[in-house]
Amino acid sequence: MLRRTVRMLMSVIVMTGAIIGVGATSGTAHAAGCYTWNRTLSEGSSGADVTQLQIRVAGWVTSGERLSYDGVYGARTAAAVKKFQSAYGLPADGVAGSQTFSKIYALQDADCTPVHFAYSELNKCNSDWSGGAVSAVTAKANALKTMWKLEAMRHALGDVPITISSGFRSYACNSVVGGASTSRHLYGDAADLTGSPSFCTLAKEARVHGFSEILGPGYPDHNDHAHVALDPSPYWSAPNCGI
Repeated sequence: MLRRTVRMLMSVIVMTGAIIGVGATSGTAHAAGCYTWNRTLSEGSSGADVTQLQIRVAGWVTSGERLSYDGVYGARTAAAVKKFQSAYGLPADGVAGSQTFSKIYALQDADCTPVHFAYSELNKCNSDWSGGAVSAVTAKANALKTMWKLEAMRHALGDVPITISSGFRSYACNSVVGGASTSRHLYGDAADLTGSPSFCTLAKEARVHGFSEILGPGYPDHNDHAHVALDPSPYWSAPNCGI
């Protein structure tokens, strides 16, 4: 109920901004704290508003693909936008306009996290995201990117809940649970998934939602969860799932 109320307030704020003529060529942070877009984006566009769009559509890619957060609206970004549009019943033209942005607004909370996930789920270690392999700001930003990929994955699976048992870890937290010294959890871009759907279903689905590190049943110490992350060196291993 609270999230629904917040989203309604956000919609009013967005419409009010459009009426009074908020900037015409770039995005802005509105009063609720999240991001709004003030121009149509398509191939050839560039800027911070493109980066913000890429964060939200990076989970709509092909198998093994990773969308760059480079602020350049190229063919891959257009393809991801098309998949996002198709998934939510919008005209799939690869152009991010008012309908696409309205859907994004409906899918996010006031802190820019997708409606079905929260920072608290991605950080059960400490309150300030400190102590990991990257700065606290970077770790939290990485977690946001991970949540949007999980939102795409959740929708593709039929909007079934996805449970996160572990996300960001400081070195201290990682040591307590016996995590690897090079764990992606230290970077804030990893999530261990439990509950239902099955671990194999989660691991297989993750392949088409922008995750480059996928570990699951059959991989040492991963029979009780599916692990997904964004690793610069892609690696998939869930032997019991055929991955």
